[in-house]
Amino acid sequence: MKHLKLVLALLLILIVFSGFWSGKSKKEIKEDNRIERVERIKTNNETLQLLYKYAPEAKEILFRSYGYATFSNVGVNLVLLSAEGGKGLAHSNATGINTYMNMGSGGLGLGLGVKDFRAVFLFENKKVYDRFVNSGWEANAQVDAAAKYEETGGSINAAETVAPGVRLYKLTQTGLVLQATVQGTKYWKDKELNKY
Repeated sequence: MKHLKLVLALLLILIVFSGFWSGKSKKEIKEDNRIERVERIKTNNETLQLLYKYAPEAKEILFRSYGYATFSNVGVNLVLLSAEGGKGLAHSNATGINTYMNMGSGGLGLGLGVKDFRAVFLFENKKVYDRFVNSGWEANAQVDAAAKYEETGGSINAAETVAPGVRLYKLTQTGLVLQATVQGTKYWKDKELNKY
């Protein structure tokens, strides 16, 4: 009996400190999620304005697309390892619905630096949009160089077709990075933010 109480006490401590229990009420969590959705919409709008500034032709393509997705990412390259993490949203022009998403990737290759960038995906039709939102894998080989634009930073790599029916624009915000990496990137729905 003594051992059972000890095991149960240890399990309770493990659950409390492992993140399963945040200590917040449902109302507080709901408010935190609302604030995060507002922030992602704001970042989405800023990203689109940046895209239109550096690639004005993208605006018309975006409006003709079934939908689009924007992500704000930070990438780090340390000699042979690279990692990226970010968040964003996918928007269906057909339905007007936003799906809140996250992204992460890792890779091997030569590189050194930190790159803060934005990504904008344009989806030609419902099939490719749904596939991205519901499975969201991208695997790519990547070689790029991004430098500051004038004093403020900001350069754009030309749009790439990353899959049939999917175009990608990458916009850098700051700094200089040289990299040659093979990365696997996963985009996935944010379960908490998509609850209403």
